Amino acid sequence: MAEAVFSVVHAGPHVTVQDGGRPGLMRYGVPASGPMDRMSLRIANAALGNPPGQAGIEVSLGGLVLDCRSGAVTLAVVGGGFIVGAGERTLGSWQVLTVRAGERLTIRPGPWGNWTCLAFAGQLQAPCWLGSRATHVTSGLGGGRLLAGQELTIAGAEVRERGERRIPCPIWARPRAAVRAVLGPQERCFAPGAVELLTSAPFRLTDAYDRMGVRLHGPQLETTALSLPSEPILRGSVQVSGDGVATVLLADHQTTGGYPKIATLIGEDIDGFVQLRPHDFARFRLVSPEEAVGIARHRARQKAAWLATMARAGA
Repeated sequence: MAEAVFSVVHAGPHVTVQDGGRPGLMRYGVPASGPMDRMSLRIANAALGNPPGQAGIEVSLGGLVLDCRSGAVTLAVVGGGFIVGAGERTLGSWQVLTVRAGERLTIRPGPWGNWTCLAFAGQLQAPCWLGSRATHVTSGLGGGRLLAGQELTIAGAEVRERGERRIPCPIWARPRAAVRAVLGPQERCFAPGAVELLTSAPFRLTDAYDRMGVRLHGPQLETTALSLPSEPILRGSVQVSGDGVATVLLADHQTTGGYPKIATLIGEDIDGFVQLRPHDFARFRLVSPEEAVGIARHRARQKAAWLATMARAGA
């Protein structure tokens, strides 16, 4: 069976192997992890005809440089407005292309976006932990963070006849500065006026940003409860510490915590939120739980149809 081998020349911080994640294990204290922008990995895999959760590489603003040492493979780069170099070609992300032995693949930040995903027409060989290759960066378990000098092998590497083509970038894949959230679950633990501050003033994403979460700079959200009994936490929770600073928890968030959560981003808006860069601004808009469910159902139907189109093109 054909294989392609790459060596890692450079990998910025938070460049990791990710797949669809490991859901269902939070009850045991195991975060789901997976890509920060979950839809980008699904689209990259769909464009190649892969299963939606197949392992790929998520690239941060630090960028990635790979040298193809042997073989050839068709791949897809999806997410953000990154710049892709392959041999003598300079392309954008949202692209399917083929890389061959002797060529260098570079992925670096472009005009917009915070993360992009690299998927292969083949199986990226990486360690598996609890049934998933998703990397939990704090523990290092899973497929792992990429390091210079590392070798990557793509088993069953395929070169597709349509070896280079653009992938349309849907509007819902762009950064989302207006994010919708459901109030709570501990809005009762905040001083009067805190909820109004959350929705009336912009918040700026700070440099305190990693796969676990991002701290926000904005109005102080005064809390009347400095600690609570630990309880489950979800991706998208807006957690507020004792100094009134809000943090949005992301892919590698802890599974339980005792700080009050004033709101929770709806799942539909998280991928767009993580594509905001540090120092970008975001505003929160509250929706009811019933509205959040309706949005999720509508978007799920819309995205399923769009992904089916990508899958047919990839096949």
